[in-house]
Amino acid sequence: MLVVGELINASRKAIGEAIKAQDAEYIEKVAKDEFEAGADYIDVNAGIFVGKEPEYLQWLVKTVQGVVEAPCCLDSPDPKAIDAALSVHKGIAMINSISLEKERYNALIPVVAGTDLKVVALCMSDDGMPETMDARLKIAEKLIDGLVKNNVPLNNIYVDPLVQPISTNNTFAVEFINSVEAIMTRFKGVHTMCGLSNVSYGLPVRKFMNHAFAIMAIGKGLDGLIINPLDKMMMASLITAEALAGRDNYCVKYLKAFRNKQFDFLE
Repeated sequence: MLVVGELINASRKAIGEAIKAQDAEYIEKVAKDEFEAGADYIDVNAGIFVGKEPEYLQWLVKTVQGVVEAPCCLDSPDPKAIDAALSVHKGIAMINSISLEKERYNALIPVVAGTDLKVVALCMSDDGMPETMDARLKIAEKLIDGLVKNNVPLNNIYVDPLVQPISTNNTFAVEFINSVEAIMTRFKGVHTMCGLSNVSYGLPVRKFMNHAFAIMAIGKGLDGLIINPLDKMMMASLITAEALAGRDNYCVKYLKAFRNKQFDFLE
C-alpha cells in the first residue's frame, strides 16, 4: 500500500497561514510527523495562493525535503507550479493529478511525457464527474491510453476512480469499489489511488466510515491512498486489510507493525 500524507494542504487554515508566513518550522514538523507515521509520499498543495502558487509550491518542496527523505506528491493542475516544484525536487515525484478535462490534460501531458514521474490519473472529464463504474472505466481507459502513448510506464500510473459522497447517492461507494476491481483486473500493471474522505461528506462519525470504506476498497485491489497518516486507527486498518487481502506474505508487515507497537493504541 502506497500512502500519501495529505496534511500539507493550503486549504487547511493552519497550513495556509504557515505557507503565507513562510513558517518553515511548522511545515517541517508536519512533514516529519507524516513521514514517521508511515507516509511514502508527502503531498504538497499551495493552490489557494493565486499568482504565487509556483513560488510557494517550490518552497514547500524544499522545506519538506530538507527534513525528510521522501518524495513529494505535487498537488496542482498548474504546469507552471509543477515545473517550479520539479526544478528543486529530489527523487521521483508524483503528479496529482491529470484528468480527461481538455484544458488540464493538454497542460500536463507535456510535463509528464517521457519521464519517470508517478502520475495520478483522475477519472473526470469535461462531461463532469462519472457516477457509474462503466463511466469511470471509459475515462480510465482513455487516460491510460494517452499516458502510455506519451511514454509514461503503466507502473507509474495511479488511476483515481473518484470518490463521491454517499449522502447524495447511496450507490457511489459501491460504484467506486467495483471500479477499483475492474481497473485492476482490466489494466494489468496500473495502480489505483484515491483520497477517500469525500465518501462520508455530510454524515456523522466520518472517521469510522472512512476506515470501513478503505478496508472494503483494499479488498477489491486498491493499492494507494491519500490520507492522514497520523490517524493510527486508519494506518492499523490498512496493514490489517492488506494481510487479509493476501498482500502480506506470512503476515510479515503485520507482525512488524505489532513489534513496532502500531497497535498499542487499542489496549
